[in-house]
Amino acid sequence: MMEKLQYISQGQTREEQEFNIRTALDHGIQWVQVRWKNASEKELTELCTFSKQLCSEYQAVCIINDHVQIAKEIDADGVHLGLNDLSIEEARTVLGHNKIIGGTANTLSDVIHRIEEQCGYIGLGPLRFTATKEKLSPILGFKGYQDIVNGLEEKSITIPKIFAIGGVVLEDVELLQQIGLYGVAVSGQITNRPVAISEFQKAMI
Repeated sequence: MMEKLQYISQGQTREEQEFNIRTALDHGIQWVQVRWKNASEKELTELCTFSKQLCSEYQAVCIINDHVQIAKEIDADGVHLGLNDLSIEEARTVLGHNKIIGGTANTLSDVIHRIEEQCGYIGLGPLRFTATKEKLSPILGFKGYQDIVNGLEEKSITIPKIFAIGGVVLEDVELLQQIGLYGVAVSGQITNRPVAISEFQKAMI
């Protein structure tokens, strides 16, 4: 069963990233997406290698943001792809069929496209404004999520594993699950307050 809580790593330096990932694992996170946008390829590869080894020690899932080749090189558990990244099909060709491949979505058509691509899970957002991402897609809000779920139901499409992302806080979990979302991907609230991990996990049905 796929974890319902994802941690998206934060940090301006490799030291900050490593510290935040280790702290999240120490507090019980079971799914880490390694995301470090401004790093050189060498620095990122080193961080991803460290993260994969650490996640293996904690028996946690390690997903690499964007970089399919790095994910392959370090034998990560999978990759998460943005809307402008490599296609799911191309990533599957590189990584094989046993790896997790997730993808970003912002609209109903994005979600349907991800389903057609046979994406392993979908990161749908943003829920609200977040400073974590530089080029933010249009904000969905709770109504945006509800409209997308309604759109899938109207087309008789089974709702896939959708994770809310973008400014998600603990108090959002109940309503997001009522709407029909599978889980949440959290960055800032876990980085700033790692004990929130257990609170999120208790809140997830």
